[in-house]
Amino acid sequence: MVNDGLKIAGREFRSRLIVGTGKYRSFQEMARAHEASGAEIVTVAVRRVNLSDRSKESMLDYIDRTKYFILPNTAGCTTADEAVRTARLAREVGLSNWIKLEVIGDQKTLFPDNFELVKATEILVSEGFVVLPYTNDDLIAARRLVDAGAAAVMPLGAPIGSGLGVQNAANIRILREMITSVPLILDAGVGTASDATVAMELGADAVLMNTGIAAARDTVLMAEAMKHAVIAGREAYLAGRMEKKLYATASSPLAGVVR
Repeated sequence: MVNDGLKIAGREFRSRLIVGTGKYRSFQEMARAHEASGAEIVTVAVRRVNLSDRSKESMLDYIDRTKYFILPNTAGCTTADEAVRTARLAREVGLSNWIKLEVIGDQKTLFPDNFELVKATEILVSEGFVVLPYTNDDLIAARRLVDAGAAAVMPLGAPIGSGLGVQNAANIRILREMITSVPLILDAGVGTASDATVAMELGADAVLMNTGIAAARDTVLMAEAMKHAVIAGREAYLAGRMEKKLYATASSPLAGVVR
């Protein structure tokens, strides 16, 4: 497992857990949870960061950029044009030319608008961005995004912030089988450690989560649990699970036993 790193757009990361910055009770708590998670990539909503007045406290003050790679996201955007402008702003202020691309199509479910998502991906890739789009668990949408130049595909496991876990394991398995040229990162729906393990056992290259940690009673302990869950799920996927059988098979076979 030493050399089993996550590679995105030619850049390698040791951790396969990506964490967010929203919903924490304080920036200090957020920083402690990030440390416990072992994550190296931290996603930040551009629209929720104070970029104009650096004299005021900002969540960026609590993210050590020598330890964490900041992945700006376009949370709150509902059109390709909005998302593109937000990504450009993130790059202009020095956050990154990487972008977690979100274009929301419905405010109740927060499901993505895949038509606008593909459009925004094409524009941003043409401008030199490394684009990681949040999408649904649809193979056709994923293929369109890869064709548009996405550096990864990030399907939801369940609606954002729902904590329901992976709701359509079959679709994630299909995506894993059919999308092989870029990483597959499960994004949204993880509520507890077992959800993260399931996602990794299905073949996800990484898991991105925020609410599952930030809304826990003990955020630091949950962050540590998520770290171990992602590692365990990855190891189980690589090991290959036993075949499922309808009937029992003795753990100590009697074949060859002298009676």
